[in-house]
Amino acid sequence: MPKQETLTKSDVEKIEAEIEERKLVRRPQLIAEVKEARAHGDLSENFEYYAAKKAKNENESRIGYLERILRTAVIISDESGEDEVGINNFVTVEFLEEKETERYKIVTSIRGDSLNGMISIESPLGAALMGHKEGDVCSVAVNADYSYKVKIVKIEKTTDDTGDKLKTF
Repeated sequence: MPKQETLTKSDVEKIEAEIEERKLVRRPQLIAEVKEARAHGDLSENFEYYAAKKAKNENESRIGYLERILRTAVIISDESGEDEVGINNFVTVEFLEEKETERYKIVTSIRGDSLNGMISIESPLGAALMGHKEGDVCSVAVNADYSYKVKIVKIEKTTDDTGDKLKTF
């Protein structure tokens, strides 16, 4: 059974827009490229044909993947209390053991990108922060044997997720 993604209404809209663009714009272009490359003759040594076919197949694969996500998704609200951590909020946390601070944006798993400061609500850190307030100390359980503590230094409210990219697989 495929993993259920947790999505916001905005995530769903972005996925639907990508599917539509891939079906109505990219698909016809890629089909035309395959036909053109096929017309060049001998397919056994026609790199352009294989490249065009690969691009077409990757597009179809992505469409199928996104449609499966939508069929199985759990839709959640991106609203939170005025003074608590929620989706699309920026949160500055202090790692108490290291005495270092980091700023993250809390996002759904499909937009999670820890290398760019986007922490999923399904990650140990994201899950630990959700619903807490400035000044709270949260325990982040990494696994059964290890956890660490962070203090919420600042919460910056936003519902803006423009520019947040959906992960590609």
